[in-house]
Amino acid sequence: MARVLLLAVLLMVAAMRAGLAVTWLLPPEGSRLVGNTFSVVVPEGNTESLESFAATYSQGLSNMLEANPGVDPFLPAAGTTLVIPQQLILPDTKREGIVINVAEMRLYYYPPDTNTVEVLPIGIGQAGRETPRNWVTRVERKQEAPAWVPTANTRREYESRGETLPAMVPPGPENPMGRYAIYIGRLYAIHGTNARFGIGLRVSQGCIRLRDADIKYLFDNVPVGTRVQIIDRPVKFTTEPDGSRWLEVHEPLSRNRVEFESNKRVPLSMQPVLRKAMQEGSVNAAAVTEAMERRSGMPVQIGFASTGANGL
Repeated sequence: MARVLLLAVLLMVAAMRAGLAVTWLLPPEGSRLVGNTFSVVVPEGNTESLESFAATYSQGLSNMLEANPGVDPFLPAAGTTLVIPQQLILPDTKREGIVINVAEMRLYYYPPDTNTVEVLPIGIGQAGRETPRNWVTRVERKQEAPAWVPTANTRREYESRGETLPAMVPPGPENPMGRYAIYIGRLYAIHGTNARFGIGLRVSQGCIRLRDADIKYLFDNVPVGTRVQIIDRPVKFTTEPDGSRWLEVHEPLSRNRVEFESNKRVPLSMQPVLRKAMQEGSVNAAAVTEAMERRSGMPVQIGFASTGANGL
């Protein structure tokens, strides 16, 4: 077990040094909990934004904001302890190809024949230009140095702000698709970006954005024909082989313009398996309520079979 943990840590460190996704060994059958949450302290004289810390530890800005409420996103104060939310519950999906959970703004890639999963933060479509939320497709083609052809709706949106878009934006620093694009289905792409922000935010025209190192890795390693599944699950629940129950809750995406513009929090739906566990008393109801309210984006233990639901 110690060797497995050491290997997992070495994989994570190697990925971070390369500026890539965090890589974890897949857990055994019946388990979905991977990774470790840890903390770092903002150094004296800090001049970096929260986005810079997010990029250093392969997180999206939304992941860091959920885990660190109240921290100044523009300039975290020196001495502030930042939680790095690298523990997570794998989506309850087929462990194959690419799985994108838009609710947590993460992309999971399962490289074939490796017994590993790579976790990459993403940016997604803005309100009104949503990334698809429940869809199974595949990689249709890949393009290095892609051109951007704005849709008519996109050009109209820019015109409403007094900006004029050309019919085609050629490859280069002004191209918001970055240096690489992986096209999925007919209308959407997983691509890079020319911006220094936006990973972990709803900023795109519906496509999926990644940081430069992450999209290059996927471009180089994901073959055409790879299965791609997009889901929208802000609540993830797992019962682990040792009997422990864990809950991971993210802020759900707004479902319409009214919710997006409202100051009220978007309501959360409880998964049937979690509702059943609460009815059976196999989880701590107070811990569930607290996790659903806090929405930290990190796994929280809410029960343990050997000690009863309240033995936390």
